[in-house]
Order: sequence, then C-alpha cells, then structure tokens
Amino acid sequence: MHRLTNERLDELLASAAAVRVLVAGDVMLDRYLGGAATRISPEAPVPVVRVTEEWVALGGAANVASNVVSLGARCTLAGIVGNDRDAAEIRESLRASGIDDAGLFTVPSRPTTVKTRIVARHHQVARFDREVEYDLDAESASRLAVLVRELARDADVIVLEDYNKGALTRPVVAAALQVSAESGKPLIVDPKSRGFFDYPGATVFKPNLLELESALRESARPDDPVWMERTRRTLGCAHLLVTLGEGGMSLLTQTGEFVRVPTVARAVYDVSGAGDTVTAALAVAIGAGATLAEAAVLANHAAGIEVGKPGVATVTPDELRELLRERTTPVAGAWANDKP
Repeated sequence: MHRLTNERLDELLASAAAVRVLVAGDVMLDRYLGGAATRISPEAPVPVVRVTEEWVALGGAANVASNVVSLGARCTLAGIVGNDRDAAEIRESLRASGIDDAGLFTVPSRPTTVKTRIVARHHQVARFDREVEYDLDAESASRLAVLVRELARDADVIVLEDYNKGALTRPVVAAALQVSAESGKPLIVDPKSRGFFDYPGATVFKPNLLELESALRESARPDDPVWMERTRRTLGCAHLLVTLGEGGMSLLTQTGEFVRVPTVARAVYDVSGAGDTVTAALAVAIGAGATLAEAAVLANHAAGIEVGKPGVATVTPDELRELLRERTTPVAGAWANDKP
C-alpha cells in the first residue's frame, strides 16, 4: 500500500523549487462578469445581470502554467495569441505570476481565445467564447515547433495541453515527442478529441473519462486493470492516467502497477480548470522525483482543492499540506483490483 505522508509531501514541495516545466498548447483568457440577477428580461425569458465586478484569469495552457508556479516550480509557456487587448492582458498576467512567456508569440490572423462567463450570486448564468478552432498555418506551426524544441532543453518536464484550438498541430507534437525520446525528459499529455491518437511515446497520457470513451467509441472500464493495459498499449503511452471526476483517478503504469485513487474533494463548487490543476501537479511532482503513484495522489489532492473554489483557480503548497493533514489517502496497488 502506498501512502503520501506529510513528510513525503514536504520533501516533494521542497524539491519543486528546482523543477523547470515547459507547458505548450492552447493559451486562453478566462474573463468573468459578476453581479446580481434580480429580474427577468422583458425581451426574452433570461435573467438580467447587473454587472458590478469584472476579473480575468489565465486559462487553458496558461492556467496549467499558473498552477505550476503556484506549486513552487518554474515554468515557461509556449503558444500563440492574437494581436488584441486580450493578448496584452494575458502577457500582463503571466508577468505578474512569474511565468516566462519566451515561447508565446502573436499570430495576427487569429484572435486570442477568450471565454467570458457571466456569474450571478456565484452561479454561472451564461458563457460566450471568442475563438477559432482551425489548425495553425504551416509557418506558425513550424515556429512553435522550433520554440518547443529549443525551450525543452532547459526544462525538466514537458507538458502538452490541448483544447482543440489549433496550437498543437502534428509538427508541434512531433517536436515534443522527439525531445522527450532523445532526452528522457518526461512528457505529460492532456489530450482533446481531434488529435487524441497523435501521442505514441508520451510518458503520461491523461484523458478524462468522457474523452477516452468518445475516442475509443466504447464504454471505459477504468476499474479493470486488463482493460486499462489494453488501452495503454492502444494509445502507445508509458503510463495511462484516467481522471474520473467525482470518482477520482485510475492509473496503469508501464510496469503493470494498477493504482486506484479515490476522490478527496471536500465540496464541489466549480469544476472549471480542475483538469489543468491535475496536469500541473503531475508535472511538478514527477519533476520533483515522485513516483507515478505519489504524483497521482498529489494531483488528486490538488484537484480536490481546486473544485472547491469559484472559477478557474490555482492551488498552493500550504493548501495541499492542510488537506493532507485532514485526510490520509491510501492508494491501492496492483494487488487490489476491486472497485473502491
């Protein structure tokens, strides 16, 4: 039985200060308009929200980067933005968070991806997105691939964060896979549907349950180690980590170790950005020397904290320490294949 003790958590968090993570993928800005809804519009059966506050947060790959630095590691972000006010806000937020934007460049023909949420009394009323989803043009894709290859030299861990917004084209993915294979640096992939099968050779492949079922066109059996192993081989990854929402996580390692991690969420307030938090925590933990089981448990704790916060949020080392003090989480190893 594996346990992530308070002492081991402190060791990993202390080591995180020396970890360098490269995050590449779809960069977004999350904008929030908050206020109160006290009446229904006479024009349509929709609430009228009187906006009293507005704030922004880093989203997508930028949110992964934000969580990496919040956990104490260093991070460089690679991706694209448009030539607009939203891009300037992203760059300003990156600087304020201490994230290196050396891999971020402007593609004038595309808008910066922005998700705007209208929130009334802590409940999301509506969301509207400004984005394009087609792949980067060949020149921009080549430029991003070169940046990923160059910036990965100084990284300990590489992360690819896909939101189907066109940044992770095959040349970019191939560059990351090649660097990982040649250097032995771990590559963590958070996939989306369009390029789901483009990552053979990834160190950790981390889909959620719905993504996995949609891609495989079959019902997933994440509690079955035999099914997990077959799926791992189909995807061509070293380790398969399936996130199950309120069901926790299932991990199948390259050596056949099956790890079932139950959820630790105290309360679910907002699931926005939870997957980004898991990806960031995995990267930091692996870079700090954690085993795959330890990294999964740490990431699960981080997600449990994030979903208890409104909107897209980050997690701090002190929050992890507090939650771990509250809960001792055993992790079932390969000897325990039953459902929790």
